[in-house]
Amino acid sequence: MRAGAQTEVWAPRATRVRLRRLGDDGSTLDEREMTSGPGGWWQVDAALADGERYGFVLGDGDQLRPDPRSRRQPDGVHAASAAFDETAFTWTDGAWTGRQLAGGLIYELHVGTFTPSGTFDAAIDRLSHLVELGVTHVELLPVNAFNGPWNWGYDGVLWYAVHEGYGGPRGYQRFVDAAHAHGLAVIQDVVYNHLGPSGNYLPEFGPYLRAGSRTTWGDSIDLDQTPVRDYIIDNALMWLRDRHVDGLRLDAVHALHDDSRTHILKQLAERVDALSAHEGRPLTLIAESDLNDPTLILPREAGGYGLTAQWSDDWHHAVHVALTGETSGYYADFAAPDAIEKVTDGGFFHDGTFSSFRDHVHGAPIPHEVPAWRLVTFTQDHDQIGNRAAGDRLSATLSDDRLAVAAVLTLTAPGTPMLFMGEEWGASTPWQFFTSHPEPELGRATAEGRIAEFARMGWDAAVVPDPQDPKTFERSHLDWGELASSRHARLLDLYRRLAALRRELPELTEPGIREPSVDLVVPADEPERRAFRIDRGGLSILINLTSADVEFDVAGQVLLATREIASTTDGTILLSESAAIVRR
Repeated sequence: MRAGAQTEVWAPRATRVRLRRLGDDGSTLDEREMTSGPGGWWQVDAALADGERYGFVLGDGDQLRPDPRSRRQPDGVHAASAAFDETAFTWTDGAWTGRQLAGGLIYELHVGTFTPSGTFDAAIDRLSHLVELGVTHVELLPVNAFNGPWNWGYDGVLWYAVHEGYGGPRGYQRFVDAAHAHGLAVIQDVVYNHLGPSGNYLPEFGPYLRAGSRTTWGDSIDLDQTPVRDYIIDNALMWLRDRHVDGLRLDAVHALHDDSRTHILKQLAERVDALSAHEGRPLTLIAESDLNDPTLILPREAGGYGLTAQWSDDWHHAVHVALTGETSGYYADFAAPDAIEKVTDGGFFHDGTFSSFRDHVHGAPIPHEVPAWRLVTFTQDHDQIGNRAAGDRLSATLSDDRLAVAAVLTLTAPGTPMLFMGEEWGASTPWQFFTSHPEPELGRATAEGRIAEFARMGWDAAVVPDPQDPKTFERSHLDWGELASSRHARLLDLYRRLAALRRELPELTEPGIREPSVDLVVPADEPERRAFRIDRGGLSILINLTSADVEFDVAGQVLLATREIASTTDGTILLSESAAIVRR
């Protein structure tokens, strides 16, 4: 809905549209015929008050449909919308000037499992923890309206509304305002490549989906339609302008099928850059992409789309294989001896090379001039944990010493590091795939599909949790009581010290992507039994993944070591299974 003195809705497929207004008890107050206008837009002279329930009736039927641009769904995605006045909130962040991504540290969290109660207000109470950790940007998994009480967030069907279970749009405003008061920027994960399976009434209004063109999640979004493109652009600007968000993480942009002259991502970047100039604060766009295509982050002057950054799954895969020795599926190629070197020096491992998992040549090299911080790098995230059969974190299989090495690799990488909630203390709770579809048939299909997917990969069906089981959701909540354990507290202290070093040492935020030099000191056949020396300016990051002592030909001041250094002599440092940062 576009509201003001007039209420409007885009519904080119409808032959008749009525605006229905309801009382608090759900009874109809009135119903008004809307007038068809140019481009499939329907209008009626009616201003809706904040909180007023309403919806649209299409054709000659009687079924109420929620507003495609609804900003609040107090009774769920199948029920009436409620008008929401964004300006009624009193913001206190007038002095907030934002944070640039360069030099930053991102913390990814899911509102529903970050705290026991799973609300924005409860998350506010934990913001001081993030500040003490050294976080600069908080990235929220999708919060748009979905069916059911809990979900990862990627089954959203009303992109403008905020899930009521988290606190709705007003709770969201409180969270963003509080984050800014703590000096934290907010990045919102948004999903523009598909719609969820329950509560999607958009096709009844207009051609939002392109029939016959499918993604992993169903029919693709029809980007040939100008109003659909506007639907996406306007949504992005709403988060950034009306809700004071500092950036967007764009989910799976490789699933955006767009053959137009100006790609939707370039169009979005242009509009966001214009808003940033007007707002006077940096606004960030981060793409998740499976393409290894630097076009996304190249400046528009160089023929790129001009997005701020993109995730580097290749960096994750190379480091995961080095830490765990897992080489099945898409991890197979990353057992190569030069995997760590390639992702450290060049960002992508597959940069025009053959990908055995895909069975074709994949990716393109990132130009030398692109700064390293434009790649978001991580050893754990919601996908890489949650899409494992049991949703097991690294803490489930790695020793404390190896978790410490993972921390050093993550926070000394050339990219912009990102942590997944609880990673900083080695949380023992899993992060599992969970849904709460009220429809029995949909819930059953989701559960059966999940088991079949992992069975094809050789997993025992018995270890795959039922995503519809409430216990799966409950298990995925962080246990903040773990911080009382000395074991967890030691790892948290390490993460804090590493984040402090990133702020203190300019070498660790050096933007040049080709600046690091990687030396494979112990070239073992097994990737988890190697040792590396990574030089960044005047610093050396020493990584020993072997069970034996390794001598590194480095002399200097040891700034940090994950274990006590066995011995040092002139010109050498001896490390057991551990990591160290040395100023040469």
